[in-house]
Amino acid sequence: MPGDPVDLPRVSAVVPALNEAENIAALGREIAQALAPLGSYEIVVVDDGSSDGTGAAALGLRAEGVPVRVLRHDRRSGQSAAIVTGVRAAAAPWILTLDGDGQNDPADAPALLAHAWEEDLDLVGGLRLKRQDTWSRRVATRFANGLRQALLKDGCVDTGCGLKVVRRDVFLRLPYFSGLHRFLPALVLSYGGRVAFVPVGHRPRRHGHTKYTNWRRALQGIADLRGVMWLRRRTILPTKVTEE
Repeated sequence: MPGDPVDLPRVSAVVPALNEAENIAALGREIAQALAPLGSYEIVVVDDGSSDGTGAAALGLRAEGVPVRVLRHDRRSGQSAAIVTGVRAAAAPWILTLDGDGQNDPADAPALLAHAWEEDLDLVGGLRLKRQDTWSRRVATRFANGLRQALLKDGCVDTGCGLKVVRRDVFLRLPYFSGLHRFLPALVLSYGGRVAFVPVGHRPRRHGHTKYTNWRRALQGIADLRGVMWLRRRTILPTKVTEE
């Protein structure tokens, strides 16, 4: 990591990845193409204990001049843990998160970043207009988002979209738990942050397969939802602080 602040990147793209060796290099090239016109950037790939050479495939991008860093978990710890690892290690004040499967389109990233910068926001989330998933997964996600929105009322109708932009310092103030990545908008709002959403695309998975089943995701989501509801009720912060 550079020591001189002048050398620090403007954006750190954090990519959690588990057994995505067939997808990660192409995704890295697309991220580089999208972020290069915006100024200095870095790509932080967090290999969550893969067994297929995901980390090596990502490191191969260095030979192409892509500023990529690879962090590897010694065991599978989950998507939220991978994102937290990447954000903690990131050098930039702005974090861009994308799923490692390539279904998020990096070409949408500049619009999210521009909205965050122009409106002085703390988080901008992507809203997938046309999901490229199986019918059962779309139905399960629609139900989960509806339930979550009815209870949390955070304005996010697509909390599962991995494409988000968030201030690094804001993210690091949030409490950690294993489902954190699905509740970022609600948590940022609870801590007084400003949040908005931008429509984005969604692509079919090119290689590999999803790491979650609908039932597993639903059971975990319900437990996490109860926890976030409790946390929001117990988070009481002043709206203004003055020194006398």
